[in-house]
Order: sequence, then C-alpha cells, then structure tokens
Amino acid sequence: MNAKKPRVSIGLPVFNGEKYLEHALDSVLTQTYRDFELIIADNASTDKTQHICRAYAAKDDRIRYHRNEKNIGAAPNHNLVFKLASSPYFKWLAHDDLMAPDYLLKCLSAFDETPSLVLCHSKTRKIDKQGKSIGTYSHTLKIDSPKPYERFGELIYLEKKPAWCMIFGVIRSNILKKTALFGDYISSDMALLAEISLHGPLCEVPEYLYSRRDHPHAYSAKYYVNTTSPNPFEKLRWWNPNIKRAIALPYWKIYSEYVNAVKRASLKWSERILCYDQIGKWLIREGLLNMARDLNHAFLQSSSLGRRISAVIKRMIERGNK
Repeated sequence: MNAKKPRVSIGLPVFNGEKYLEHALDSVLTQTYRDFELIIADNASTDKTQHICRAYAAKDDRIRYHRNEKNIGAAPNHNLVFKLASSPYFKWLAHDDLMAPDYLLKCLSAFDETPSLVLCHSKTRKIDKQGKSIGTYSHTLKIDSPKPYERFGELIYLEKKPAWCMIFGVIRSNILKKTALFGDYISSDMALLAEISLHGPLCEVPEYLYSRRDHPHAYSAKYYVNTTSPNPFEKLRWWNPNIKRAIALPYWKIYSEYVNAVKRASLKWSERILCYDQIGKWLIREGLLNMARDLNHAFLQSSSLGRRISAVIKRMIERGNK
C-alpha cells in the first residue's frame, strides 16, 4: 500500500459471494476517481470467494483482503471493514451491487461543494441477477434539511424504507466514529442511517450511478419478499448468527436505539427535544402497534401461558388495525 492515505475507503463485507463478486470488484476498479483503497472482509466463505479476492488483491495494491476464521455475522463484518479503513471518507459496497464509473467522483465532488454534508449517495437503480435494470428506488424525503429533527424524523419510519439504499453512500469517517455503527438487531442499517442524519445533511446525486441487485439469495428477498411470515429470530441471526437469545423484539430494540442515537449526538437542548418528539410521533404512527406484534410473536414462541397472553395481544392488535 502507498504511505499516503487514500481519500476514500471502500468496505466490502462478503460471505459466499462468488456469483456476483467479480462484477462488484470490477465496478470499483473502473472508477474514474482513483484515490481509494478497497477493504474486503471475507466472512469465512466456503465457496470460491477467497480465491477471487486473493486474485484481485494480487493485481492491485489498493485492495486489502482480510478473511475471518469463522462467520461473525453480517453486522460485525460490516463494522470490521470500517474499523480497518484509514481514509477521511468511507463507503460500504455490497458484494452483489455495482457502482457506475463516475460514482466516487460525483459523490466526493458534492462534499467539496457543500462542506456541511455528512453523507452523499446517488440515485439507485434496481437490477436483476443478470444485471438488467428492473426499476429504481426513489424518495422525496427532506434529507438535506438544515434541521436535525426534520432529517431524523424522515428516516426513522421502517415500514416505508424509501431511502434505505443511502447507507451505501460515501460517509465522513469522523461522523461514523460517533455512531453505534451496525448492531446485531433487525433494521440496524436504518437506525444507523437515522443516527448519521443527526450530524448533518445528506445529499443525493441526481444520477443513477449505483445499482442494487435483486436476486433470490439477497437478504430482502429471503426474509421479506419470498416469505409470508418471516420469523424475527431467523432475520436476527442474519445480522449475527452467533447470537444466543431466542426471542427477537425488533421494534422494541429499534425504539431504544433511536433514543440512544439522540442521546449520543451533539445537539442543542432544543434540537434534542424536537428529535424526541419525532420518536414520539413514530411510536404513535408505527412503533406501538408493531411493538405489540413483537410481544405477540415472543409469547407464541414461549409457554402455553404465553400463548394465552398472545391471544389477548392479538385481539388488541386487531382493534388497533380497525
């Protein structure tokens, strides 16, 4: 590696990614902006991932390859690539996604033009397993608002998830260090994005320079699209397969993380109160009903008494839906 630190670090966490990995790596190496390092964290893959990574690392000294001895889970592996990074800017790249050649150039130029930015991403295209465009992701959120509570309030709603792809944007490393990073709980990517927004405005380059691949083995397809009743604990184990607890309460956890994010952020007391107010609105519109569903599922997973309590909770949920 060169002694001089690159301006941007790209972190690519991967587990058994042989099918799409080379396409992602090629999209990095064809960037018109060249001052980067690529850090790959192989989560003890059992396919040809290791062979592919080592071959690419041997050809380009900007690539650093790290292999975990065992699968530490998606969340810890995402955090690992950031901890191994050394640049003032950082971005995550999924092993099955693609960046257009000008992606880094356009995002970094936005930081130069607007020093207050904490994150910049581009418009995102959806592609299928062959790489064919099958749609786009779009939103009209006020992510560039100068007011922390407005940005935060726009990004905390999980059921809509209109801007979730932005977690793959270029982020100021010093801002990421102030956050909790990814946690071993469901939707921790959305909680992290919301926490980042507390530190400054976000920007979307108005060009489709990033492609998210939609395929049967993707997390969203496996746990949301191709199932009618996903088990929360099974989703939880994707974030960390070594987790021991047998009951998942995703909405209770996300609520506590929203509160903790506001506590951690350097905000004026008036801004902090407005952010807590946004959490209160989230509880009324989305949180409380889903927290009741969490308890319902937890009781179903436990004892016969729990199942009786679950029946009561279920009736409460049904009333809430009317």
